[in-house]
Amino acid sequence: MSKSSAVKAAPSHSGDAFVIDVEKIRADARQHMDEGPVTASYGADRETVLKLLNDSLATEIVCTLRYKRHYFMAKGIHSEAVAQEFLQHANEEQQHADTLAERIVQLGGAPNFAPDGLSSRSHSEYSEGKDLIDMIRENLIAERIAIDTYREIIRYLGDKDVTTRRIFEEILAVEEEHADDMADLLQGRDG
Repeated sequence: MSKSSAVKAAPSHSGDAFVIDVEKIRADARQHMDEGPVTASYGADRETVLKLLNDSLATEIVCTLRYKRHYFMAKGIHSEAVAQEFLQHANEEQQHADTLAERIVQLGGAPNFAPDGLSSRSHSEYSEGKDLIDMIRENLIAERIAIDTYREIIRYLGDKDVTTRRIFEEILAVEEEHADDMADLLQGRDG
C-alpha cells in the first residue's frame, strides 16, 4: 500500500484550504480490499499495534481471573460489598478483553488466548492475596500498572491509529475508576 495522501492543504487567498482528492480515495479503496479497515492512510506499524493489543488482551484476561478469584475468596465482615465490587470489575475487565480481541481481528491479526505464556504476556501479575485487604491492594497495584502501560500505548499510537487509541482511552478511563474504587476501599478500612 502506498502512503500517499488524498487529503491536502492547498494555498488560497484567505489562508490554507482543506481539499480532499475523492477520486484518489475511491481508487485506493478498491485496492487491497482483503485488508478490511486498514487503508493506505493507516499510519501505525500494524505488527507493533497487534503485539500491544495482544499483550493488553493478556493483561485484561489476567485481571479478569484475579478479580474472579477474589470475588469467590472474599471473606470477613465487609466481604459481601467488596466481593460485589470485585465481580463488577471482573465483568468490566472481560468486556475490555473482548473489545481488544475484536480490534485485533479488525486489524487482520489473531487474538492470543493461549493459556501458556498468558502471565508472561500480561503487564500485570496474577496475585491471589492472602486476605481481603491484600486482595484489594493487589488489585490496586494491577490497576495502576494498567493505567501507566495504557497511557504509554495511547502516547505511542497518537494519530497513527486513532481507533485503537480511542479504545485504549476508553479502557483507561475504566481502569482509573477501578483504581479509585480500590483506593476508596483501602481508605474505608482505615476510617
